[in-house]
Amino acid sequence: AGMITFAFGLAATLLEPFATTADLTLNLFNAQRLFVLLPALFWLGAIIWLIPNQAAWEDRYGRQRLLLGIALACIILYAIAIGFIIIPQAQTLSLGWVAFIGLDLFVLGLVITMLDASDRGEVWLSHFLRSLDYAFFTALIFAGQLVLVIVYWTGLTYPMVLLLVGSVTTAVFIHTFADPVQSLVDRIAFFNAPQLRTSRAVQRVEADAAQRLDEEVKLLALDKKEFGRLTRRALSQMGNLPKLASNPLTRLPQVTERLAQNGQAVSTLARAAELKSILAESIAQLKPRGEAIFGTTDAWRHYNALYFPYVVGLRPYSRRALHHDEYQEVLAWFRSQIPERTLYNWQNAAAQMVARDLREQSRYT
Repeated sequence: AGMITFAFGLAATLLEPFATTADLTLNLFNAQRLFVLLPALFWLGAIIWLIPNQAAWEDRYGRQRLLLGIALACIILYAIAIGFIIIPQAQTLSLGWVAFIGLDLFVLGLVITMLDASDRGEVWLSHFLRSLDYAFFTALIFAGQLVLVIVYWTGLTYPMVLLLVGSVTTAVFIHTFADPVQSLVDRIAFFNAPQLRTSRAVQRVEADAAQRLDEEVKLLALDKKEFGRLTRRALSQMGNLPKLASNPLTRLPQVTERLAQNGQAVSTLARAAELKSILAESIAQLKPRGEAIFGTTDAWRHYNALYFPYVVGLRPYSRRALHHDEYQEVLAWFRSQIPERTLYNWQNAAAQMVARDLREQSRYT
């Protein structure tokens, strides 16, 4: 959100010198200040949100001290740049300061991408370069024609600069939302071929997951903490097969062996589906013996913490989520007896049990 608002501020900065009226110039100047300063509010909101979740935040990112230091430096430099903009009360916003802030936000966005990829156990460089190349060449195709018209025919005018900025923005948005756009086009073009639409959607998902998957990671050589972290992430992705497909645990030996036993083709989504099945079996082993499907004693806490949120898909603390009537007793127990932080701790402990089970299965495969 911060990068998007800054992009609007940059567009206003580029348009201001070509404004045709004083009122338009004033409006663009106000838009510059608003959209250049607005990212600070998003960061402040993020910090406020992170404070109550400090333990979870440190668990996810605490090992990435260097990247966190770079992110902090970017935020400090951003604050300094904003100070130099606000304090002098200048009537125009220097393009140099806007460029500096843009570079600062770019580095910050890159660091956040690296942190997120590290947390998910994914690689980021290949996906980043592909996105950068696609966005650049798409924008070049859209905007290059306008640049030729400006250079050889109209010159720099407000309408042409506005059209140029709009063309670049459209090109970037088309790339950013390429999957939804392609899905929409497929629904129109192949309205009478549902199997073909499904096949094309699967191919897009597998291509995206293949870019993110870290195939070089040695799963059995990982320490217990890192393997447990990947297991925790995989459990949280059980309800989203495309996200689970990029988890390194899809390369576990037992996943490959079961695919071979079942005679299934080895594909990214097939691996994800098999991993989901293995995780569900490990969770089932946490269930106390007996015919009951739900209990509230201590013996049930680890099973309840994983089975109902991740296998069944319950969202106990969401008031907007719709759940089947048969789980109302479970939801009432979570909401009235189990604080959200307690559930998080139980899930972490249960994830370590599942991780230990996965490692033991891998050794005997």
